[in-house]
Amino acid sequence: MPPQFLVIGHIVQDLAPDESATTPDWRLGGTTSYAGLLAARLGLDTAVLTAAAADLALEDVLPGVEILRVPSSQSTQIRNLYTAEGRIQYIPQRASTIKPGSLPDDWRRAEIVLLGPVAGEVDDTLAACFPLALLGVSAQGWLREIGPDGRVEPLPPERWRAEAALRAAHILFVSDEDFPPSYAESVLKRWSRQVDVLAYTRADRGAEICHRGTWRHIDAFPAEVMDPTGAGDVFAAAFLVRYRETSDPWDAARFAASAASFVVESDGLANIPDRAMIEGRLQANPDIMAA
Repeated sequence: MPPQFLVIGHIVQDLAPDESATTPDWRLGGTTSYAGLLAARLGLDTAVLTAAAADLALEDVLPGVEILRVPSSQSTQIRNLYTAEGRIQYIPQRASTIKPGSLPDDWRRAEIVLLGPVAGEVDDTLAACFPLALLGVSAQGWLREIGPDGRVEPLPPERWRAEAALRAAHILFVSDEDFPPSYAESVLKRWSRQVDVLAYTRADRGAEICHRGTWRHIDAFPAEVMDPTGAGDVFAAAFLVRYRETSDPWDAARFAASAASFVVESDGLANIPDRAMIEGRLQANPDIMAA
């Protein structure tokens, strides 16, 4: 049976900031982890197509998620450093590229698909493999380049050959960390013409949503922020699920913003919400609307 929700990208070892440790402490991360677990907790039959080394234990930490692992000699690792000037990232090692040949035939009939690369590892021809799906694309991993020292730098948007992915996509997710602010107006205007919905997330400043040329803003839901990692991934997964249910982008944006507010309140995957948690926060904040 095809999954209801399929997310494709590297599952990541998020390393602790302390590089001096003899054995690096890490936790599971990456768009696939956050989005996959959120979809499973919303009750969807969920699958992940990833690439990782055989010694990376995945099934125990992503309960309820079917995982297909492309063989790789190493797993992708990311170190996030949060400073007053923003986030600095390093990718010391990267797993194999994920290509259409690794996709099971029945998974091509998935209902919802999220392409969620973290380091350009998703072959963009995968976008054309899901003619029946609601297809979302997370731009983040295609808008990064890795320097010789492993430091991640923004890839200028004009250097991302977005057409292959966006030609088949319905929804594009991009954040204000993905490119310098000077690019935002022109880039968002161009990309919003290529998809039905563009969601531009801006952390505690909420999100800007464009649906077929109409823009609306939604505020972030109140939260005690401990760790912002993964909020955009949860937003994307929740938006896709709710949009599939309602076909209403503004309702989906509100649902997604509520979901994202939970993950920032703890470290890593510890506080991925279920539907009751999301609905409860929606009811507690009736004034937060996409407007």
